[in-house]
Amino acid sequence: MGNAVSVVVVFGRDDPARVRFAVSPLWETLAALRVLLEPRRRRYHLPWLEAVRSDLAQLDLWPLLVLSPHGGWTPDFLTPAPAGPDSGIAEQLAMVRATPADLVAHEVRMSLTVRGGEPVPDAAWRLLDDPASTRAMLADRLEECWQLLIAPHWPRLRDLLQTDLQHRTRLLGDYGLEHVLGDLHARVRWTGRALVVEAAEAARHRLAGSGLLLMPSAFVWPNVALVIDPPARPALVYPARGIAELWQPGHTGQFPALGRLLGRTRASLLESLAEPASTHTLAGRHGLAQSTVSEHLTVLHQAGLITRRRHRHEVMYEQTRLGADLTGPGDPDRGS
Repeated sequence: MGNAVSVVVVFGRDDPARVRFAVSPLWETLAALRVLLEPRRRRYHLPWLEAVRSDLAQLDLWPLLVLSPHGGWTPDFLTPAPAGPDSGIAEQLAMVRATPADLVAHEVRMSLTVRGGEPVPDAAWRLLDDPASTRAMLADRLEECWQLLIAPHWPRLRDLLQTDLQHRTRLLGDYGLEHVLGDLHARVRWTGRALVVEAAEAARHRLAGSGLLLMPSAFVWPNVALVIDPPARPALVYPARGIAELWQPGHTGQFPALGRLLGRTRASLLESLAEPASTHTLAGRHGLAQSTVSEHLTVLHQAGLITRRRHRHEVMYEQTRLGADLTGPGDPDRGS
């Protein structure tokens, strides 16, 4: 990181034991709106943007966008930390609607004044007139954005985020927390006592027993986001692994010999499972009915080409070593 300005997050004696991972549907909803504002974030999300383009006209986005300045501060109450591993969008929206009105006023005022020079539309100041009404309006806007922009794509997004969590928890078991904290992002490093995050302004924050929430995100790329202002739960949001493949269609035709052996559909499904995925995600990716995908996955599993394991409420499938070998460089029709 050289001489880059950094935020130093200092761990106390009890904080490593209070580090946990979580997935936040509400964070993804608000972060997705930033893709509309920042062209450099669009590289991996163009298929999603094309899919939701017709829905954007139905949404009144300006209150959320004005509170998400590019170089400033976004209210933390809009993205409360998930209470547990199974927290869903309804629970998070309920937390937004339960935010004390005085905290809403404080954080909205902060967002309108801490903006890195970005201008504030005159109409935005009216958000301070009635904080309770503003809170309800913003929660409603978030719910509408979730329903139209994120919910139809959530199974695929959730698979990506949960696959990242599985990878990180395996690292934790194999190498320990030090390796996990040092492997999150190029702008984040672990010193042994503190997490150092490259940022626009220097700061120092002591966790003091609160621990740290680590949240993978599809839409935060290429940045990381650090939440350290009380009363929010300290959190670090980092780009999930595999984002380059997130919106790509199912692979077809790369392994002709394997297709002749297994059939094109089974070969394509097997290739897709280089990273874990659910039946729902595979169905959307390949344009197949879930029942059809399930039948093919059963055959692949019986042949020892894929594994399956339950992750909370879903079953995730992934290539075995044999399956990976079949879809690897050894395919006789590939580049010899």
